Amino acid sequence: MVAPVPVYLPPQWRFGVEQFQELVRANPELRLTGRQNARFLSRLEWWNEQTQLGMVFSTGFPLSNGAIRSPDVAWVPKASWDALTPAEKAGFAPLCPDFVIERVSPSDDTALVQTKMQEYRDNGCRLGWLILPANSTVVIYHASQVLAAPG
Repeated sequence: MVAPVPVYLPPQWRFGVEQFQELVRANPELRLTGRQNARFLSRLEWWNEQTQLGMVFSTGFPLSNGAIRSPDVAWVPKASWDALTPAEKAGFAPLCPDFVIERVSPSDDTALVQTKMQEYRDNGCRLGWLILPANSTVVIYHASQVLAAPG
């Protein structure tokens, strides 16, 4: 099982905007949540609180193909979550979310995020939204097809 690893920075280190952007570019697997991603997360969480249908996440998932992927926002049905052992729930849950949202930020490589979305789909994700703010487009990855729609 893969467990999250905290990163501690010495207090004397000074991080400016340029250094933070370098950190993001050098570590594309880290999902450093911004305001827009927090909005998606909070809105999905609000819906989930009303329906009680599952669990909302912003964490990594070890997929059946061996990759560990961390969508900006993910949703797992209650039945899938309840089927896990307490130990599995304590770490990265060994399952693929049913729904994911990825928002391409200026520091992201769009082609890599598109590949990641297809990987979720190939590993059992039933619905994914790839949000491309630069061209006001949303690409919908459904279990049976991929659709692009203006945002």
